[in-house]
Formats: sequence, C-alpha cells, structure tokens
Amino acid sequence: MAAELSLTRLAGSESSERLIVVGPSLGTSVAMLWRDCVQALGSEVIGWDLPGHGAGRTAAGPFTVQDIAGELGNRVAALAGGRPVAYAGVSFGGAVGFELASRRDSPFDAVVCIGAARRIGLPGMWHERAALVRRAGTPVMVEGSAQRWFAPGFIVRKPETAGAMLKALAETDRESYAHACEALAEFEAGAAVKPVRVLVGEHDVVVSPDGADRVLGGCGHLPPVEDPVAVAGVIAEVLEEMRCPTTKA
Repeated sequence: MAAELSLTRLAGSESSERLIVVGPSLGTSVAMLWRDCVQALGSEVIGWDLPGHGAGRTAAGPFTVQDIAGELGNRVAALAGGRPVAYAGVSFGGAVGFELASRRDSPFDAVVCIGAARRIGLPGMWHERAALVRRAGTPVMVEGSAQRWFAPGFIVRKPETAGAMLKALAETDRESYAHACEALAEFEAGAAVKPVRVLVGEHDVVVSPDGADRVLGGCGHLPPVEDPVAVAGVIAEVLEEMRCPTTKA
C-alpha cells in the first residue's frame, strides 16, 4: 500500500461480542457515510477511509483494490480477538468487499456489498475521471456526484446532510482520488468463497439493481446516508441469514 489505511471506531467497544467493519464510497468520509447507521448495529463498528479521503492519509503512490483488501484483512484479523467479524462496504468499499469474499484467508465471516458490482463501470471511464480530477481537482466532481449519489428528492429533504457529503468530496485529495479511480479501472472480482450479499438502491444510476440480492427502495448510490435505518435492518437480517451472531445490543 502506498498509504497505511486509517481505521476509526465508529460505535461500540473492544468488549462487544462481534466486530463489524464498514467501508466508504469513492469521494466520501466513512464516518460521515455511516454515522447514522452504525449506532443501530449493536456491535463494535470500525470504519476505514480511502487514502486522501476523510481521516485517510494522502496516497504516496498508486494502490489497488487488492492492496486495500490485503491490508484491511491483516489489520482486522489482529483486532478481532477471536470474535465473529462481518464486513459492509459501499461502492469502492463494496469492491473491496468482493475481493475479501474471494479470499479464503479473509477474517470476515460475512460480506455485504452495497451499491457495488464485481466490476463497476468501464476502465476508460475511470481513467478519464482520474485525468479530469488531476487537472481540475475534486470540486469538479461535486455537481455530477450530487446527481449520482442520491435518489430524487433527497437533497431537498436533507440539504444539510447532502451538503456535508459533497463538501467532503470537494476537500478530498485530488491525487488520492485519481489513484482510487485507477484502482477501480483495473478491478474485477474473482469467484466468492465466503458468503456475500449485494444490496443496491432502487434509483442507483452507477450500479444496476438487476441481480442484487436486495433492492433498497427510495435509495440511490449511498443507502447508508439516504436511509440508515433500512440499511441497518438489512445488515442485521443478512447477518442472521449468514448465521452470524445476532445484531441485537
């Protein structure tokens, strides 16, 4: 990895019976994306940030989805202390989830990929976006992301929440963002060997709901911020279905 992953405890404590790790979407802070969702999960919840995003250290060079999955797996294995561990990630974080699910040595007992697919978009699109951001900075992505991230009407209903998310995007390090785009350009998930479920918002224009295990009504590309209660409920259901420990407090 060109930059060590930054991990942040978002809820619970080391004494919690289980550990849930959550991952971010490109251009987001994991703490902001998952803030309203994690309190309902009744577990220790640790989030990781992409390099140059949120609390993440700026990338010193290129990185891949596989790099992040490898470091995350090693770090989480040391933190788990023998507890059951589950993972939920959004978009880029979901791509990391697919990679974790393909690794037999992954410490995760269950993986939930939200707003993600085994390949997200086409390589040329990601390389074009990386070049644009290197030239113009991440603020150039705000207008388009406002349209892609949220379901129709969300910005009107929750202007402060949407505004904070878009401000965090504008403050993201441009080179780190570009490296993340290039990582997605090269990534295609292998076959899963761990249980994995795919959740996609009804109005997601980045990833098609076709083929998802669950479609989240009224959501776009960032369901944890758009409908945190529903997402927490679905994660709880999925964990039970996968025979993970109950998510009751």
